[in-house]
Amino acid sequence: MPGGKETRLLHLGEMEKLDKTLFRLEQGFELQFRLGPTLQGRPVTVYTNYPASGEVFDRHKFRTLSWHNPTGKEDDSDKYCKLDLQISGSYQYYFSLGNEKSGGGYIVVDPILRVGADNHVLPLDCVTLQTYLAKCLGPFHEWEDRLKVAKETGYNMIHFTPLQTLGLSRSCYSLADQLEVNPEFSNHNKKCTWSDIGALVEKLKNEWNMLCITDVVYNHTATNSEWLRMHPECGYNLVNSPHLKPAWVLDRALWHLTGMVADGKCIAKGVPPLIENDLHLNCLRKIIYEDIYPKLKLWEFFQVDVNKAVQQFKTLLTQGKMGTKSDPNQHLQILQDPDYRRLGCTVDMNIALATFIPHSNGPAAIEECCNWFRKRIEELNAEQYRQTSHHQEQAVNCLVGTVVYERIACNGPKLGPISRKHPLVTRYFTYPFKELTVEEEETMIHQPDKACYFMAHNGWVMGDDPLRNFAEPGSNVYLRRELICWGDSVKLRYGNKPEDCPYLWAHMKKYTEITAKYFHGVRLDNCHSTPIHVAEYMLDTARKLRADLYVVAELFTGNEELDNIFVNRLGITSLIREAMTAYNSHEEGRLVYRFGGEPVGSFVQPRLRPLMPAIAHALFMDITHDNECPIQHRSAYDALPSAMIVSMACCATGSTKGYDELVPHQISVVSEERFYAKWNPAAHLTSGEVNFQTGILAGRLAINRLHQELGAKGFNQARSEDQVDEDIVAVTRHCPNTHQSVVAVCRTAFRDPKTCFYSKEVPEMCIPGKIDEVVLEARTIERSASPYKKDLHFINGLPNFTMELREHIQIKDSKIIKQAGTAIKGPNEFVQEIEFERLTPGSVIVFRVSLDPKAQEAVGILRNHLIQFSSHFKSGSLPDDHSPPILKMPFSSIASKLTLAELNQVLYRCEAEEQEDGGGCYNIPNWSPLKYAGLQG
Repeated sequence: MPGGKETRLLHLGEMEKLDKTLFRLEQGFELQFRLGPTLQGRPVTVYTNYPASGEVFDRHKFRTLSWHNPTGKEDDSDKYCKLDLQISGSYQYYFSLGNEKSGGGYIVVDPILRVGADNHVLPLDCVTLQTYLAKCLGPFHEWEDRLKVAKETGYNMIHFTPLQTLGLSRSCYSLADQLEVNPEFSNHNKKCTWSDIGALVEKLKNEWNMLCITDVVYNHTATNSEWLRMHPECGYNLVNSPHLKPAWVLDRALWHLTGMVADGKCIAKGVPPLIENDLHLNCLRKIIYEDIYPKLKLWEFFQVDVNKAVQQFKTLLTQGKMGTKSDPNQHLQILQDPDYRRLGCTVDMNIALATFIPHSNGPAAIEECCNWFRKRIEELNAEQYRQTSHHQEQAVNCLVGTVVYERIACNGPKLGPISRKHPLVTRYFTYPFKELTVEEEETMIHQPDKACYFMAHNGWVMGDDPLRNFAEPGSNVYLRRELICWGDSVKLRYGNKPEDCPYLWAHMKKYTEITAKYFHGVRLDNCHSTPIHVAEYMLDTARKLRADLYVVAELFTGNEELDNIFVNRLGITSLIREAMTAYNSHEEGRLVYRFGGEPVGSFVQPRLRPLMPAIAHALFMDITHDNECPIQHRSAYDALPSAMIVSMACCATGSTKGYDELVPHQISVVSEERFYAKWNPAAHLTSGEVNFQTGILAGRLAINRLHQELGAKGFNQARSEDQVDEDIVAVTRHCPNTHQSVVAVCRTAFRDPKTCFYSKEVPEMCIPGKIDEVVLEARTIERSASPYKKDLHFINGLPNFTMELREHIQIKDSKIIKQAGTAIKGPNEFVQEIEFERLTPGSVIVFRVSLDPKAQEAVGILRNHLIQFSSHFKSGSLPDDHSPPILKMPFSSIASKLTLAELNQVLYRCEAEEQEDGGGCYNIPNWSPLKYAGLQG
C-alpha cells in the first residue's frame, strides 16, 4: 500500500471477549473492523461509543458502524467498517449476530503531547519526567529557581505531588481540601492561587519546553478534612457500613492496650513499652488471647440469641403454625442482623417450622421439638464461633507481624517504645470523642449521631484483588487486621453512581476539573484500589476539558491481564514501572527490553497491517518517591549506570528529585520538611544550591538528551540481552530506517565497590558494524570533600562523589577504552573488538554504530527498489546503476500479467507440485525440509 495513512485491521471472531487485551492506536490512524472466518456470510452489526464526527464522547452512547464494500460486490471477504481515530481516550466496541451480542473489546488511542510556543509534538517515547514533592518547593515565588534544576538537566516533564492543602500528617498524599491550593505556597505579601500555578505551567511549556502533570487522589482524604465532618456519609462509617462494627470494637480494644503497654501496666505480664524479642511478642499474643478476646466476645455479633429464638419457635408451635418448605435443599441457617447488634442474628422461622415437626400437639412433643431446634441453633452458633476464632487468629498474626516490622526488623522504621504517638498498631478507624472505657465506647456504635463519625481509614492489602473493594460487606479485611493502614486518611465511599453519594461525586468532579484545567496530565495515585467506575467517570470529566490528557498510573496488580482491564477502561497512557524491582543488573537489562521497542532486526512494517495486542506503554523510572534509597539499597556508584540503562528503554522514562544529587536516604513524602536546592551555574556554591559539579547532574543532561534523540529519530528497536558479565549490561537501540545503532555499555554497582570484589579484568566486547563516535563516556568518581552531613534547611546529597564526563569523541580519545581493533569476519561481517581499560563500577560508555560501508551500500540499493511499495524507504536509499532490466520494471505491472496458475507457483506450492517440475521444496541442513515452496515457504 503506497504512502497514505496508517491503517490497522481488527478481525472479529465469534464469542471473542477481548476486554483483557490491549489494542493501542495513535491519532490519525484508521481502524478497520473485518469479519474473521467464523463470521463470514452472517448478519454482523458493529457498535462503538467512539463519537461520530462533531459529537461529544458519551461512554454509554453506542452507534452502529456501516459496512463498506470496496469491490462493489456483496462479498464478506473484504468488506469492512472503519473508524478514523482523531481523539485520544478509551473506547469500546462490540458486535452482534442478529440480536445476540457476540463479542467485543476496547481500543486505547494515545494523546498527542505538544510543547514550546510553536506547539511541536513531544513523542511519548521521548518523555523524561522528574517527580518533585510539592511541599519541598517552598513559597511559590521561589519555585522557578528550584524547578530550573530539572530544565538544566534535560527533563521535559515535571510531576508534582498534590499541590492542595495537606492534612495533619503532612503526607503529600493525605489532602485536607482537594479544591484549595496549599496555603504554605503563599507568603505575607501574596496569596498563591490556581491561576498563578496555571501561568507557571504555561510558561514552562512555552519557554522551557516542559509539560507538567500532577496527582489525582480519589481513594481517600485526610481525617481532618473539614468537608468530611459536614458530610460523614462520604466515608465508610458504622451507620452506612454496620458490618464494620466488630472490627471497630477490636480496634478500640487494641488502642486501649496501646495505652496500657505505653504506661508500663503490662510489664508484669511480660510486655514492656520497648518490644525487642520473641519473648515479648509471645507475651503480647497471650494478653490478647487471654485478656482481650474473651472480654470482647466478637462472635456475638454473628450469633443468634438461643433462648429468644427457642421462645419464639415455641410460641409459634403452640399456636399450631405449620411451616412450608418450598425447596428441599433449604436448610436452617443464621441470617445476619443488618445492624450488627450482639446476638441480633435470626433464623427463618418458616424453614424451622418445616424442619422440626412435632409428632403430636401435646406439650411433651412440642418440648422435644424445641430441644431439637435449640440443639441446631447451638450448632450454628458454634460454627460462627469457630469462624470468628479464625478471624481473630489471623488478626493476631497480622498484628504481631506489624510489630516485628515496625519495632524489631533491620529494614523497618524502628519506631522505638510503644506510645500513643506510635501505637502498637495503626488505628483502623477515626474516634473524635473523649476516651472512655471499652464498654462505654461500645454503646456509641448504635447511636447514629455518633456512629456516623467512626470512619474506616484507607490503606492497602497485600495480594488482594484490585477489582474488589475491601471495605464493602463480604470482606473481613478490617476484622482480620489485614490492612496495611494509613492512619491519616479516611477511605471514601462512592457507591455505584453519583446518586449514591452526591456530595462526594460533585466535590471530586470539581477537583478533577481544576486539575485538568491547569495541568497537561494526571497521575492516578493508588489506581489499583480506586473503584474503577469512579476513575472512569472522573477521567471522562477531565478529557472534556483537555482532550490530549496524559494519564499515568501506578498500578500494582502483579498481573498483565488485570493491568489491561484498568488501561482499557481508563485509557491510561503510561504505566509506572520501577527499575528498583530488579534484583540484579541482568534483570534491569531485561526490563529495558520488556517495556518497549521492537526486536532489533525486525522488518520495516507496511502501513496496512493487522492490529496486534500490545503491552501497556511504560513510564520506566529508575526510582519513584515510594522506593527505598538506591544508595542504601545498592551503592552510590550505581546511580549513573542504572540511570543510563533505564534511559535506553524505548518508552517514557523518569526519576525522582534527589536521585541525581545522590541524596543518601529516602526523601519521605510524610516527614520531609526541608526545601530542594536551587540552580546556580556559578563555580562557588552555598548551602541549598546545585550545579553540574553536583552528583550526576551533568551525566543526567547527556543521558536525557540521548533518550530524547533516540525517541525522536525512530530508534524504535531495542535489545539488551548482551550480558558481558554479571555487572556489565549492554543495551542496543537501533533505527530500522537509517540502520544506525546506539550501544550503551554500563558497569553497574549493585554492591559497594569499596567493600565488595569487582574484577579489574573486564572481558573484551565485539560490536558488529563501524563505530562512528563515542556519544558519551562517564565515570562516577570520588573527590576530596568533607563527609556528608544532613543539611537542616535543604535536601542535600553526598558531596564526595561526582563524575567525569566526555561527549562526542573518537575512540582514540577515550579514557575508558584501551584499544579498538577492526576484525573482518568472513566476506560480509565487519566487527569492532573493544578492550576496556577503565570501565570501573559506576561507568558508562555509549557508541554510535553504523553498518560497514559494503552493507550500507547494499541496504541503500535495496531501499531504492522498495520505494515503489512505500515512500518511507526513501530515506537512506541509493541509486542502483547496475540493476538488471527486470528490476527497473514496476512490480505492479509484472504482477498484473500473472495468470492464476503462475500466481500459485509464485506464492504457494507443496512438495508434490514442485517435484512435478523436477524441483522440490528447500531443504535446510540440520533442520528439516520446508513444507511449502513459493513465498509461503
